[in-house]
Amino acid sequence: MKSLWQQTRSFPPTARLLMANQFAINLAFYMLMPYLATHLAGSIGLAAWAVGLVLGVRNFSQQGMFLIGGTLADRFGYKTPIMAGCLLRTVGFGLLGWVDNLPALIAASAATGFAGALFNPAVRAYLAAEAGERRVDAFATFNVYYQAGMLLGPLVGLALLAADFRLVCTAAAAIFAVLTLMQARSLPARRGEATVAGATPDSVLTQWRTVVANRPFLLFSLAMIGSYVLTFQVYLALPLAAADGLGEGGTAVTSGLFVVSAAVAVVGQLRLSAWAKRRWSPGEALTRGLAAMGCAFLPLTFTPSDALMPVLAALVTAVVLLAAGSAVVYPFEMDTVVTLSGNRLVATHYGFYNTVSGLGITLGNLGTGALWDFAKRHDVLWLVWCALTATGLACAGSVAVLTRRRGECAPGDLEQVTV
Repeated sequence: MKSLWQQTRSFPPTARLLMANQFAINLAFYMLMPYLATHLAGSIGLAAWAVGLVLGVRNFSQQGMFLIGGTLADRFGYKTPIMAGCLLRTVGFGLLGWVDNLPALIAASAATGFAGALFNPAVRAYLAAEAGERRVDAFATFNVYYQAGMLLGPLVGLALLAADFRLVCTAAAAIFAVLTLMQARSLPARRGEATVAGATPDSVLTQWRTVVANRPFLLFSLAMIGSYVLTFQVYLALPLAAADGLGEGGTAVTSGLFVVSAAVAVVGQLRLSAWAKRRWSPGEALTRGLAAMGCAFLPLTFTPSDALMPVLAALVTAVVLLAAGSAVVYPFEMDTVVTLSGNRLVATHYGFYNTVSGLGITLGNLGTGALWDFAKRHDVLWLVWCALTATGLACAGSVAVLTRRRGECAPGDLEQVTV
């Protein structure tokens, strides 16, 4: 904690505010979201399809709208979409606890999703601008606060849930209301280099064409899809493996895996980032971190699914390696997006990058789920873990090739590189 405090204090006040802001955002979000499906199905009595619709609308309105959020941040500055997103979350989370009809729940869910699409690209672009040459360190520290919110949120929500789900929603909405007011008062207005005061902003289509025409960035975005597919397996393949191998104890183990994943990031992020910076170039750190994420699934390949303790050990090992690999990758990944953007339209680049990642997660989940069903029917679950390992190694290989192709170019020349 001492090193985290010292690292945090080394950044400008605005950067520190953005880190605290992200902790509070994740704290409030994870106070509520893990328990929303149970509330909708149990307390309100919605059918399973309706529960899926409400949750799906939230995911689509966030993942599908990241590009819009990033575009708005580059056109109007970073502060406005951050505040608007927090205000929308205030309204959306408040409604989720107090309405019980499907149209209102869908509207509330859409508001909470679009809120994330508004502030996520803006926060990352703002942090990159504030950090300057220390972007890798800033994003490493930022991720500690991000993961800490994910770690504490479900615990706080569970405690409040003992009283009433409405209390959970009200508390989460109150946090976002405080964040809105705090940012209105303390967050300086800032624009990216492409939207400096007095400059005529490009049209929206011109912004999007600029991003899509940035071939190195586009290829990097596609190459990194695999990393997001792997990270999401904490929510899909690993819980399925826990249920399959541990029976009734699988639910408790799955909850424990989430805690382990967040704890590894909180405790190890700064050490892993500093260690990687000392030994490797950014490209090497990305490549090796991605390879580690792929290799995280190897222990499960060689573990009999009906062996209780070996399955438990393999699951924990997989989560630890996956979280450690992600901790190495994340700050260099965020820094690379800025570098490939040429420090222009940074929020739009982040928005596009997140949209591509969200689409990749959706397709990856469909593929992983279908492969799991096939492997389960034919008693070849090792095929799932081999496929995930291959995904990580392919992702690492692709990034390594892209890094070598642009390795001789200066950052300002990256948008000119053909790959």
